[in-house]
Amino acid sequence: MGKKTQAILLFLLLIAQVSFAETEMADQMRANGKIYVVVVVLATIFAGIFTYLIYLDRKIARLERENNN
Repeated sequence: MGKKTQAILLFLLLIAQVSFAETEMADQMRANGKIYVVVVVLATIFAGIFTYLIYLDRKIARLERENNN
């Protein structure tokens, strides 16, 4: 078995282990009701990033208009 094949197998084993651990953690958080806190925090972060990107887009568009005139 080549080094490349061994590396791929190791990577797949690590992915399987991590996904199993995440499933256990998600089940426990769901049982405790904390999964909703995680979802709200992630939604807030993504909403903030989205809002910031819209702000930057408008600012860049305004600067481009000023630069072209």
